[in-house]
Amino acid sequence: LPAAVLLKDTKLMDVKLGQLGSWLAMRDFTPGGIMGAVRRGYDRYYNKYINVRKGGLGGISMVLAGYVVLSYAWSYSHVKHDRRRKYH
Repeated sequence: LPAAVLLKDTKLMDVKLGQLGSWLAMRDFTPGGIMGAVRRGYDRYYNKYINVRKGGLGGISMVLAGYVVLSYAWSYSHVKHDRRRKYH
């Protein structure tokens, strides 16, 4: 098999730093390709953390932690503006 075919099927975590540019060039950046990648990522996350026989709080706690970080990032400018300062 050619190296390009193997590189295209390689996961991001297995790509070496020197191969990153050519790996990115092989990705599908059309809206359908991006939606497919998001869907595969969601399915992978769901099957690993949510859809398990003996579930734990790991998956749900990661979603909640992500929500807390995103909501803080979205309101950071408002929080920064309302901070009390020693010198005005």
